[in-house]
Amino acid sequence: MLQRQAIEPRHRRQSYDFIDVYPGTSIPIYQLQFNPKDKTPKYKQIVQSIITDIGRGVLRKGEQLPSISELSIEYYLARDTVEKAYRELRERGYITSVQGKGYYVQANDALKLKILLVFNKLSSYKKIIYYAFLKALGDRANVDLQIHHYSAQHFQEIIEENLGKYNYYVVMPHFTQDLDKANYMKVLESIPANQLVLLDKDVPELPGNILSVHQNFDKDIREALETAQDLLTKYDRMVLVLPSDGNYPVEIARGFRSFCINADKEFAIKENALNEHLQAGTAYVVVEEMDLSELVKKVRQTNFQLGREIGMISFNDTTLKELLDITVVSTNFEAMGYTTASLLLDNKHIKVKNPFYMIRRGSL
Repeated sequence: MLQRQAIEPRHRRQSYDFIDVYPGTSIPIYQLQFNPKDKTPKYKQIVQSIITDIGRGVLRKGEQLPSISELSIEYYLARDTVEKAYRELRERGYITSVQGKGYYVQANDALKLKILLVFNKLSSYKKIIYYAFLKALGDRANVDLQIHHYSAQHFQEIIEENLGKYNYYVVMPHFTQDLDKANYMKVLESIPANQLVLLDKDVPELPGNILSVHQNFDKDIREALETAQDLLTKYDRMVLVLPSDGNYPVEIARGFRSFCINADKEFAIKENALNEHLQAGTAYVVVEEMDLSELVKKVRQTNFQLGREIGMISFNDTTLKELLDITVVSTNFEAMGYTTASLLLDNKHIKVKNPFYMIRRGSL
């Protein structure tokens, strides 16, 4: 019986938990990906890898695929496994076979992308991002949404279950829970850099050219307050009301503190507004609407006038805040969703800081 000698392929390279192989000379730039930890049958992994690369434009109509023998040798797979995968791809219209020549990409280049959105939570503002993202994509993609609820462990479970099944993974990397149980950085690194998209928050430590549309929380709040120096001159004291249990970025407090020190203002950072005793000459920066309501109520119970003795700045605009004439600072949520989708469709792997602005109203 002829024994096949195990020869290490010349172009084999390992990346994280994936084994990436340049399979032979047919199309040397094509990399077929397997995840050895994935419980998905190997023939299904072949199917999904090829479908994903067709959707990403790595494989285009008319390009030749590795032969059954090439894949079975390079990946040490049974020929039946590869034949089964190619049979399914052919039946689903993704590839075609030519007698005596091999297998070729048949699917239209305009196949819809498969995108997994992983948000930290659902809120009215996240819905604005979501719908702007969908609108910008139009009919060029199918989007699934999952929520990790700030849990690194749940995020890990979501990615492990779905890795290799989507063209792109759009992630909001805000984590404050289960950090001792799951290494979210390792999970992010397990996603190929050309498939990972960071939304709302950047992670500069990640290697590779990763598409990112993000806020710079400390710089944003500091610069927004600096643009309102003319309105803030009448206030000697500033208070940031930032609940520690609200999963808000700590960078907000850092930017607020930096502004106050540079502007030579007395300042404080408080958990809530329930026990706050109003002092004339104080301007409040409020993150949660509950605390905003509490402070407005307290002002109305005194002789202080909002926008004169007491200043008020709230995060993120709403119709109610507009009616109450409350000054707000906010990122442009609609622009965040639209920009992310546009860059993704154009295959541009760059980092973009999302616009952040202040809307001046009577409360300051």
